[in-house]
Amino acid sequence: MFHKIAIANRGAVAARLVRTLRLLNIKSLVLYSEADRDLPYLVEADEKCLIGPPPALQSYLNQETILEAARTYGADAVHPGYGFLSENFGFAEKVLASGMAFVGPSPKWLKLLGDKTAARELMAAEGLPVSPSTGLLKGSACERATQAASLGFPLLIKPAAGGGGIGMIPVFEKAGLVGAIESAEKLAVRSFGDSGLYAERLWLNPRHIEFQVLADCKGRAVHLFERDCSTQRRRQKVVEEAGAPDLPAADLEIMAERAARVLSRLGYDHLATLETLYTPETGFVFLEVNPRLQVEHGVTEEVTGLDLAAAQIRLATGLDLDEAAPGRPKALAGHAVEARIYAEDPVKFFPSPGPLKVFRPPSGPGVRVETGFAEGSVVTHFYDPLIALVIVRAETRLKALDLMAEALAEFAVEGIKTNIPFIRGLMKYGPFREGRVHIGLAGEYLASLERA
Repeated sequence: MFHKIAIANRGAVAARLVRTLRLLNIKSLVLYSEADRDLPYLVEADEKCLIGPPPALQSYLNQETILEAARTYGADAVHPGYGFLSENFGFAEKVLASGMAFVGPSPKWLKLLGDKTAARELMAAEGLPVSPSTGLLKGSACERATQAASLGFPLLIKPAAGGGGIGMIPVFEKAGLVGAIESAEKLAVRSFGDSGLYAERLWLNPRHIEFQVLADCKGRAVHLFERDCSTQRRRQKVVEEAGAPDLPAADLEIMAERAARVLSRLGYDHLATLETLYTPETGFVFLEVNPRLQVEHGVTEEVTGLDLAAAQIRLATGLDLDEAAPGRPKALAGHAVEARIYAEDPVKFFPSPGPLKVFRPPSGPGVRVETGFAEGSVVTHFYDPLIALVIVRAETRLKALDLMAEALAEFAVEGIKTNIPFIRGLMKYGPFREGRVHIGLAGEYLASLERA
């Protein structure tokens, strides 16, 4: 097992990793920017190291500074969390070349799966249906617009190095295409340090279903069931569930087994999420593979009883599946729901940075909160405005939705605005409660409020 792991990330995932490392009796080294110097998990970490000023390109995306800090403090592994450098194969190669372990898949998988077009071709060769897309868009903005338009409309412009819905811009007609490409490029550089973009066919109101897979270096892979991430606002996930409501259990099981079988056959060697879009007409259509820990991994943990962050670390030491994730269940235990709490206006959804004058997350049976903040912390404008993940588990989906509504009612936040009122209302919205979820549902809910 490792002696010390450097955490090259921030916020909720950094706080979560500090806790997991303590449980594994591994020392934690948190790397942080000047904007995050007062966040509470820095006190809980065994060691901390300042890596630069607030802008991500000068801190959390500064590969050389991160590597130097990890080496200087004697870390024998680096955990990239999610976002930032978590899918950067060049960074993973540098970590390994420095004599440290990278808590993630082999760099070759980051490189292959990071090339979204190559990943689609690979999965198509394995027999999975794929969504039509372009290769990497090249040339001037006008030239790239011509390449993207070859798909037809509507389409989606996406960062090639990205994930988490960041930088994805839907385009419904040619007139807005050049502007969308320019905007997506700026977001991609700021969030991932990579300007690469590609275009993908935009499906109208599908379900977003993803399958969690664990694989080891011996070629074995197993699935940990599915998550429904269909409740999105502007292509950003806001509510996730495990399992997926109102879909045939047999179909979900078949696709989950298929996802694990494909990754096993390919020789993939770590934690991964295979994402799909689903409609009754098309069935499951491959979207992408995320070779990292997902923001929404907590709902899977709640219904399986497994610690996926700990499993990642064990897999990175070369342990097999039985040792890395012992006691894998044969069925989901109840239903789990996660709400992403953002520092943003609940009506116009503009970012709302500032000091957390009051910050009292909910607690109690069935309620779990992941956050990197505490009362008195400052939410900065430099990063994603996510301030907390509220996760609940109950025996049934309706009980979980009611528990979430109760938990959010207890969540006291002052000093900034949040999307809590929006999510509380969504928990009571008829179509959502009935399980008729799709990626346009949140927009329909907002429209219903405007009509009221």
